[in-house]
Amino acid sequence: MTAHPIVKGFWDKPTGSWQYVFHDPDTMTGAVVDPVWDYDPQAGATGLGNAKAILSYIRETGIDVEWVLDTHPHADHFTSAVWLAEQLGAKRGIGERVRKVQSLWAGIYNTPDLAQDGRQWDRLFADGENFKIGNLDLRVMLSTGHTLASITYVVGDAAFVHDTLMMPESGTSRADFPGGSAAELWDSVRAILDLPSETRLFIGHDYPGEGAAPRCMATVAEHRRDNKHVKDGISRADFIATREARDATLPLPKLMLAALQINIRGGRKPEAENDGRSYLKIPLDYFEPR
Repeated sequence: MTAHPIVKGFWDKPTGSWQYVFHDPDTMTGAVVDPVWDYDPQAGATGLGNAKAILSYIRETGIDVEWVLDTHPHADHFTSAVWLAEQLGAKRGIGERVRKVQSLWAGIYNTPDLAQDGRQWDRLFADGENFKIGNLDLRVMLSTGHTLASITYVVGDAAFVHDTLMMPESGTSRADFPGGSAAELWDSVRAILDLPSETRLFIGHDYPGEGAAPRCMATVAEHRRDNKHVKDGISRADFIATREARDATLPLPKLMLAALQINIRGGRKPEAENDGRSYLKIPLDYFEPR
């Protein structure tokens, strides 16, 4: 069985988001993880620059993409999973707890007609579920804390850990969104760090300083040694205190109120109104300013 998938990362500078294509070199079958649908908030305009770059790589490399996978409903970018899946003839998947996120945000947006059973995806993955892509064995790990629905895809010696971990010098991602929990994030991260030490952990975001190149991967061993929030020797209580104190200083992501409307629909715009155009809703005064 193939244990070393080939992974190609694509970084979106405006949102700091990492997107991935991985494939089995033996069968040339693969998947896309967390693709970005471009969005200009000033113009209210969507675009396909990221998605088309991913599509070009797939076609040039000759990969047969079977799945377009999201790790969770993102708060900082739109997902282009629907468009890519249509271009590639692929299925789309996400964790089964997305239904809880749909229910939560349908209340925030006052959209009771939104289907809240996950039907927007082809498959909802359960914790511990296994499936195959070519000769690659994939395992799903529930990785909540950042959101109610976050999951990790473990693929041979690679794991796509989304917004749990950052690069070791940056620590972990925030846990203060609706439904988030620093305590659950600790438990999720420690489960990830129990994977074999050589496992490559591919993260969801990087925000490099001026002149620095973005990075997307560090091994379990590197995180256990160097991650400033969760390295060996840091206690659960210390992590929770550090994470909650840090989160209390952070503003909401600039695109959160726009992005969740798209992402709880699986990557589709709200239903068009009588002029044929879709509109986003902003719930005024729901969140306190930070």
